Amino acid sequence: MTSGGLLFERGLLLLAMACSSLAFSNSIEELEASGRLRINSALTSQNLIVPGQKVTLTLEIATDRWFTGGTRIGIPEVPGLVILQTEQFASNASETHSGQTWAIQRWTLDVFPQRAGDFTIGPIHLQLQVNGGKEGDIQGELRSPVHHLTVVIPDALARADQWVAAPAFSVRQSFDRSLDTLVVGDAFEQEVLLEAADVLAMMLPAYKSEKQSGLAAYPSPAMLETSVNRGQTLATRSIRISYVAEQPGQFLLPARDYLWWNTQSGELEVLSLTETRIEIGDVTPSQKNSRTTTRISSQQLLILLGSLALLVVSLRLCWPYLARLPLAGLRVRLSKLGCRIRALRQPALATHLNPGNNAED
Repeated sequence: MTSGGLLFERGLLLLAMACSSLAFSNSIEELEASGRLRINSALTSQNLIVPGQKVTLTLEIATDRWFTGGTRIGIPEVPGLVILQTEQFASNASETHSGQTWAIQRWTLDVFPQRAGDFTIGPIHLQLQVNGGKEGDIQGELRSPVHHLTVVIPDALARADQWVAAPAFSVRQSFDRSLDTLVVGDAFEQEVLLEAADVLAMMLPAYKSEKQSGLAAYPSPAMLETSVNRGQTLATRSIRISYVAEQPGQFLLPARDYLWWNTQSGELEVLSLTETRIEIGDVTPSQKNSRTTTRISSQQLLILLGSLALLVVSLRLCWPYLARLPLAGLRVRLSKLGCRIRALRQPALATHLNPGNNAED
């Protein structure tokens, strides 16, 4: 046999082996081994990662067939890391390689380190279902590559107890009324709002009210909210504190400093809430009388409204009975009722001790 014929037979044999391999690819492992299914993963490249900073782990699954079912991701548990799947749906796409169209799913996981150290993530197990041609739908498990993550604390944060690591962070406060004319008995509300990107709301620092004699503070539970829009995470913490002025004097809501590790610049910044001075005056006699009058008027208004409501209910209950009475009988009854009411207005004692006697008392 010539060399050309031998090469031709070997080519036919290799083609038959390839076709046989494709024909019997009836498992996820075989699809991956034959090159018809692949998975890639990557961590966002950061030169310096500090505790609390978000790191994104991207998983990309590609096949030259198509996906016929949902994909489930098994989130691994790694001590010192919080790993969350904030996006419930994959980003779907398609690409063409060597004239073949590939279906692609991209998933993202948010990784938040809680301390410094070296961490290992993966392999991550994914349950998926793809079309296997004549074999029908194929279900199975795919595993992502292993990734290593190093988290450090820079010198600028070496002595800090708490900070926010984010590309954007803001802190502000407001009051629901002017604090210039407060007197004893007045109340006002303070709201402190903290907002940051690429963090969780539970990671934002708290705001504790100051205990001061003469100025009572009643904090409400903090409202936490984490929203995700197109892969962008926004966290807010809202704190509301109600204050009641109990004694006259001068009071101070001290300034607060919050440490912000700017992940875009890699530098430490400090955000501050300025101090608020509050002066509470005593209530003047005219103010006391005005407040007393207002309170009495409110009580009288409540009594009047209650009486009117009682009258309306009584009429509704008695109306069916009154409607059945004859018109003449109703007039007689109303006349007798009017006489009784007029009689009640007469004095209980006679004008003279001896009625009918003309002699003076």
